[in-house]
Amino acid sequence: MLTVHAAPLVLPVGAAAVAQGAVVVEGDRIVALGPYDEVVAAHPSARVRTWPGVITPGLRQWHGLWLLTRCYHPDPREADALGDQPLWGEEFERLAPGMDATRRAGSVRRGLQQMLRHGTTHVAGRFHDPAVRNALARSGLTEVSAVGAPGILAGVPSLDPFMEGYDLPGTVHGPLVVGGRADLAVFDVPDEAALCAVGAGRCVATVLGGRLVYRRR
Repeated sequence: MLTVHAAPLVLPVGAAAVAQGAVVVEGDRIVALGPYDEVVAAHPSARVRTWPGVITPGLRQWHGLWLLTRCYHPDPREADALGDQPLWGEEFERLAPGMDATRRAGSVRRGLQQMLRHGTTHVAGRFHDPAVRNALARSGLTEVSAVGAPGILAGVPSLDPFMEGYDLPGTVHGPLVVGGRADLAVFDVPDEAALCAVGAGRCVATVLGGRLVYRRR
């Protein structure tokens, strides 16, 4: 089924931004990219999803190994006691001895869900733990090499890939191209500069291999 993802601005990366642009997805592939009016005219039967802000390629999370194996992502039912942010360092070490396989698996699953909520489609690292590998495979996120990864920003791993201070080309895994895999992120910001300034917390949708896997309610 053809789906058109349209927004005030499409940022393909490596090519000029497209004002009032759209990306056409069929299966797990991008089949067209360009001005909305032209795209819709060429694909009149496609389902149209209209988003605020900008469409970009999916983001790459450099610190997947830390976030999934050295952080604890609290269950919402634990919020009163543990808060709602990832726990790492001494806080993680205090929890680790009493963490059984079920609780640890839940943390990994919630960590992956939070990555999707930040527009992430690619996770850097080599995950040898079967439980983590299985959860990663089920999530649909793509595992990529961590070669060239930066250090932890101020010692704190972040779910927001922009926290490393990269521009958009340095934060996405690759550009949006016709024929490429349909990994997209949508952010409710006016332009690229605003996105880099406020970060991935403004994500409103994540499309992974052509599937809408996160949509802000």
